[in-house]
Amino acid sequence: MDANEIVEWLRHSPCSAADPFGSGRRGILRFPNSDDYDRFLHMTQAMHTSNAESSLASVRPLNLIQAVSCPIIDREPPAWLRGRAVWEEDAPVQVGALPKGALVTDKGIPWGVKHIQAPRAWSKTTGYRVKVGVIDTGVDFGHPDLRHSLERGINLLHRLSLPQDDNGHGTHISGTIAAANELQGMIGVAPRSMIYPVKAFDYNGTAFVSDIVLGIEWCVRNQMNVINMSFGMKTRSKSLQSAVSNAYRSGVLIVASSGNDGKIGEIDYPARYSQTIAVGATNRQSRVAAFTNRSGLIDIYAPGDRIVSAWLRGKHREMSGTSMATSHVTGAIALLLALKPGLSPGQIKTIVKSSAKPLRKGKTPRIAGELNVLRMIKAAEHL
Repeated sequence: MDANEIVEWLRHSPCSAADPFGSGRRGILRFPNSDDYDRFLHMTQAMHTSNAESSLASVRPLNLIQAVSCPIIDREPPAWLRGRAVWEEDAPVQVGALPKGALVTDKGIPWGVKHIQAPRAWSKTTGYRVKVGVIDTGVDFGHPDLRHSLERGINLLHRLSLPQDDNGHGTHISGTIAAANELQGMIGVAPRSMIYPVKAFDYNGTAFVSDIVLGIEWCVRNQMNVINMSFGMKTRSKSLQSAVSNAYRSGVLIVASSGNDGKIGEIDYPARYSQTIAVGATNRQSRVAAFTNRSGLIDIYAPGDRIVSAWLRGKHREMSGTSMATSHVTGAIALLLALKPGLSPGQIKTIVKSSAKPLRKGKTPRIAGELNVLRMIKAAEHL
């Protein structure tokens, strides 16, 4: 490989080196052969370290999938690279929720937590010390409901900063999973599990696929037990699929939301990948919520309509979406893993699906039922 060719090629990026993570479109360059990836990485990192070429500042390694993320290049790659690497757009991803509801003063146990019968399981399990990676917008570290449930996590947008939430979505998700302040605030599904916030999304709730891949990589490396991914995209990404598959093979299960477009027969990625648990939303009447995407690929439904949870600056807000449903399922899995820590992702998925409570009749293609913690724990005891 010719190092000068690499530098010359990367120079032809529409995104300047001074603004490597600006508004320009990005691509992911994946190397099927690990030797090719190692050589490419070694060469670019060595040149960047020596300050030989500042345009390499925008190249980000994605070790989990043997790839790099960099601005989309305006010219053909060098001849030696063709056939050795695969290009894919580093597509934008959006956190998923419907327009925000009102700030509320409700306290205690939210209806969704009660509905899945989590409180009736707390005499057996509270999710004690189960590690939950929440790839999202961060979390409000000052929130009294989450004070005892948070570890530092990581901010992928600003590596030296705490993953502080500047959007609200990640705080809402984390509250449903693990809030632990019943007397003054609220309590989540698994109040003694530990949230590791992974801030991959900015204040607008937007990230690149590469940010998600880096988030999954961090969760695998730091031995999370389960990952919550309350977001989706319409297009298939082989890079994201590879990251999800690698996490699954490493023993880390990903719970993902199906999307809020009200579509029948179609759900978002990454929920559409078979190595995730795909979650749809129900309402208080145990009916599939009108906004939820649904298909035979849904693994489980859970409360997602008008869910009260933690919000920025120590407040609480009502929100709806399959994002909210996903956090109920993640919390339930934390309860399960505290009881049965050795379960594989495949075993967890089987338990969640087989123990589901049948849903009320409706106009929806359906195999999956609704999440029920007591039935889930009972099913696990028979393994």
